[in-house]
Order: sequence, then C-alpha cells, then structure tokens
Amino acid sequence: MARVNYFLTEEQQMIVDLARQIAEEKIVPVRAELDEKEAFPWDLMKDLAQADLFGICIPEAYGGLGGGCFEQCLAVEQLAWGCIAVTTTYAASFLGITPVILFGTEEQKRRYLPDIAGGKRLAAFGLTETTAGSDAAGIQTTAEDRGDHWVLNGTKQWITNAGEAEIYTVIAMTDPQKGARGASAFIVEKGDPGFAVGEKEHKMGLRASSTRSLVLTDCRIPKDRLVGRRGQGYIVALRTLDLARPGIGAIAVGLAQAALDAAVRHAQTRIQFGQPIMSFQAVQHMLADMATEIEAARALVYAVARTIDAGAKDFAKLSAMAKVFPTDMAMRVTTDAVQVLGGYGYMKDYPVEKMMRDAKVLQIYEGTNQIQRNVIAQALNKEYKAV
Repeated sequence: MARVNYFLTEEQQMIVDLARQIAEEKIVPVRAELDEKEAFPWDLMKDLAQADLFGICIPEAYGGLGGGCFEQCLAVEQLAWGCIAVTTTYAASFLGITPVILFGTEEQKRRYLPDIAGGKRLAAFGLTETTAGSDAAGIQTTAEDRGDHWVLNGTKQWITNAGEAEIYTVIAMTDPQKGARGASAFIVEKGDPGFAVGEKEHKMGLRASSTRSLVLTDCRIPKDRLVGRRGQGYIVALRTLDLARPGIGAIAVGLAQAALDAAVRHAQTRIQFGQPIMSFQAVQHMLADMATEIEAARALVYAVARTIDAGAKDFAKLSAMAKVFPTDMAMRVTTDAVQVLGGYGYMKDYPVEKMMRDAKVLQIYEGTNQIQRNVIAQALNKEYKAV
C-alpha cells in the first residue's frame, strides 16, 4: 500500500507499531461494549501503561520517554483508529499534567510526573465552566490566599477523566478585578477536603470517556500547589491548549482513517446491480475525496507538531489550524462512511455509526472550531499589520 514517507526514526516507528497493535488487539474487540455500557476503560489504561505510552511526552528525568508533540501525535493517531473515547481518556491525562511540565516547580515535577509517566495515576484539566467555555476569561471559580494555604470555590463543567483522575490542574481567579490577568493555576488532588465530582454525563458519543463536573467547596490545598506564578493561569491554560491541539488533530486523522478503511472494505464486497459498489463512480469519488483529505490533514498535523518540537515560540495559529482542519475533515469522512455503508452504516452492528457520533465532539472540545478560526484570523491580522 502506497503511503507518504514521513521518515520516522526507529523509535518513532516503534511507537506507531505498538499503538496500532494495542488498537487492533485490545481496543477494537471491546469498543462497542464500552460504548454501550459507558464503561471507563481501566483495563485498557493498564495496557497502555504497561506499554510505557503514558510517558511519551514526559522528560526522562521524571520517568518518561522524553518525546515531543510529534511522538504523542503518532501514538494517539493509531489509538484513535481503534476508539477515540479510549484515546481521549489517555490523552486527557497528558493535558492535565502539561501545566506541571511547562510551569511546575522542580518539587512539583518530582512529585507528580513519575506516577503519570508510569500510568499509575491519571490527570485531568479543569478549565471549562458554565460561564467559561470558549470564553476562558469568564472563569468564576476563585482561589483565596489564606496565608499558609489556598481555599478554592467554584464548579468546573464537562471535565474529561473527572472522578477517575487523581491529579487535577484547576484554573481559578486569585484577583478577579484583573480579569484574565487575575487567573492562576493550581494542583488539586482527589481526596482534598472540599473537593467532589458530579454525576457522570451521558453523551451522544465518546461514551467510554468519563465526563463530570468538579465541585470545589471551601477546598483547602497547600500553598505549594500553585503552578507557575500568581496571575499566570490564563497563560498556563492557553499554552497548554496550544500544545495539545495538534493531538486532537491526530485523533481526528486516526478516526477518519478507520472510517475510510471500513468504507472501502464494504464498497469492495457490497454487491448491487450485479457488481461491487466500488465500481460505481459516485462511490469512487466519495472514497477518493475521503482519502485525499485524510492525507492532507495528516501532513498538516505532522508538520505543525514537528514545528513545535523544533522550538517554535508562537504557534497558536498553527495549532489552531492543526485542530480545525482535521476535525472538520473527520466529521465529513465519518458521515460519508455511513453513507457508503447505507443502511448498514446506520446500524450499531457496524462501527461507522459510532465513529460518526464520536467525531462530533472533536469540533467542540479543547476550543470549538469557530474559536480556532478566530485565533487563525486574529493571527493573520496581526501578521499582516506587521508587514
């Protein structure tokens, strides 16, 4: 099969092969059951931990593999080929610990990173609220300095891994009168006094992933749980999301590839009017467009991830592109895959029905695609004014 050569190193190819093996052997056989039961994939998280995949982006000094954004994209693309609910669970742990990697103290890194790298504990990222989704500056959760400790109050909404994770990075307002510059980032641990989680949300797709609210009621945490400087929380959040968005694009590519694979196999074996529907030009053109868009999205994600790893300083626009194009593509491709399968595609006995339901969230979480277009346009406006 002809594929674009991305000139992966031996280690990078091992990550691809290992993640694909887990997807084929471990994830695919149970994905339908996990979706139906809305069951959290703990067994699969253990498989990923045993394979050392949780440590890909964590520095070697803290028990990780020392890889970058590109290596993480390679892994999540292959895992998403199996199921994006499982992959989101895995990737959300890295999202939750990224603030510590980027801004944490040496003590914080030594305390938290080894357990995350080993898959012993999961992490989660607490930013979204009822009044602060796309508008991250609308945060209402507060953190009050009480001398030797902080007291947090507020509710975070739709938090991936909530209830299952043991480590949470939470963005709260320490100086509300300063607006976005008054936000700070904190580490909250499961079991902290005043910390609780809400009921599990029931979703259209991504059903094996746990989504709950975080409830902070006079939640008392030690003073050393501040991540970065006071007032730096908005920067922490934006930098974390910018770094994570190519991974969402990679998840979209993996999902779309799985949908295309299923559509092509069906088109080759489904007989209508005495011949496989693959022989009909209408179907051929759909599949050709699907394959082309997937390859274009993959190239974009890989290029942006490598640019980030090469030391790019301002990559918000590129990260937004690497999220918006692949996720819009995945929605189109999974929808077309259902169409190619026809009535079969609409049935839960066939995987493309789940793929289409799952795809929608990719256009919503970690910054809606409309917001990504705002980011891109604002960057363009700034760049062209500077010329």
